[in-house]
Amino acid sequence: MSEPQPLAAHESLEIHEMLNFKTLCLAKSKLMQGLVFDRDLKALMEKDVRQSLQAIEALKAVYARAPFQTAVPENRPTLS
Repeated sequence: MSEPQPLAAHESLEIHEMLNFKTLCLAKSKLMQGLVFDRDLKALMEKDVRQSLQAIEALKAVYARAPFQTAVPENRPTLS
């Protein structure tokens, strides 16, 4: 199997923007959980946090193929 090709510059920028957006969505969902009292809504937000973490990891794997990169912050909200 051949190695994946590096991303083009515009693809790298798009992935970077998606990473920023998903990180912001993750932070908002995590922070808003403390203000929500409806169990169904809280469960939905917890599910969103888990899925966002998975999406961020998948995007980071693709972003690793970018010809230029900036660091992806590791200080994101945690599940606890």
